[in-house]
Amino acid sequence: MNDIFRMATGLPGAVVITTLIFLLLASVIARHQDVELTEDRSIQINVTRQLEDRTTQRPEDFQRPVLDQPPPPPPMVSDPSFRPTMAVQMGALPDLRGADLDIGTGFNPDRDAQPLVRIPPQYPGRCHAAARPLETVVVEFDVTPEGTVINPRVVSTTNSCFNRAAISAVERWRYQPRVINQVAQPRFGVRTAIDFALE
Repeated sequence: MNDIFRMATGLPGAVVITTLIFLLLASVIARHQDVELTEDRSIQINVTRQLEDRTTQRPEDFQRPVLDQPPPPPPMVSDPSFRPTMAVQMGALPDLRGADLDIGTGFNPDRDAQPLVRIPPQYPGRCHAAARPLETVVVEFDVTPEGTVINPRVVSTTNSCFNRAAISAVERWRYQPRVINQVAQPRFGVRTAIDFALE
């Protein structure tokens, strides 16, 4: 409703003002039609600046540098194929005829816990002032059959200020669990050393 009211009052006012401006400009043009400009008021502006060469340079002023000694010749290649020499020395092979060996099938389904995701720890800013260039925290933890880290604890540390950062990093790690007889088992007492280095 406000838009219609504004349009109804604004449009006639705009037409009246535009007409008045048009009539005013028409009367000004009609008055000054016979005025002639006799005086030349053009201004010349030169935007390109001429640089003057104040010193004359001669070709003999430019000379190539002279080397103290000529460069060495390229190395001579005796083998045109550029192949490295393959001198192989074979050792004596062991005699296994009388040995009783069980080499198995090559497939062992049992495995220990293997790391999948190891997120590096963040360097704590509050420890920066009292830190050496390299600080190490040794952490021990257990791995569940699902591969998550539980019970992290600090075994040894060079600076206790870094213990909390090491523990929080280890808690986010994920492992492939330990498998015995095709059954996932918990893994206890996994130890790892975490280094904090100043850049």
